[in-house]
Amino acid sequence: MKKLILLFLICSGAAFAQEKNQQTQKFAITGDVEKESVITLDSLKQYTIKPVGDINITDHTGAFKHKDDGVKGILLKDILSHTTLKTTSPKLLSRFYFVCTGADGYTVVYSWNELFNTVVGDHVFIIMEKNGIKVDKMPESIQMTSANDFKTGRRYLHNLDKIVVAQVQ
Repeated sequence: MKKLILLFLICSGAAFAQEKNQQTQKFAITGDVEKESVITLDSLKQYTIKPVGDINITDHTGAFKHKDDGVKGILLKDILSHTTLKTTSPKLLSRFYFVCTGADGYTVVYSWNELFNTVVGDHVFIIMEKNGIKVDKMPESIQMTSANDFKTGRRYLHNLDKIVVAQVQ
């Protein structure tokens, strides 16, 4: 029994010793694009910041986790609209998708059609302010969310590090 307790204490200590997520100050847009780019906190200031409102964050079961008040953000499609995709025809845009990855490896995927051809794209934001805190002061740094999802936590990404543009083969 003592060995079991000792093993538990060692394992739980290792869990508390895990490295805290690294706060991001920029993210890269790479992959099937004509020119790769880096979006910094300063360059985000050139975009229109829109009021998103209050968002209830829920887990994969729909259970309430927390609420973000007074969210303001930039539409992801506004940022991506400055990126030229490697394609020979507009007909091929339906093959593209965007793999958004946080510094911890958490990944969220959006299709080109989802962002640019449905109302979903009007609700996917890079968060610039929430709970009265601006992006540069947030411990989670660059975040993104799909504000109208039923289970909002599934596509709530912290510390956005990169967006890789790819296409279905």
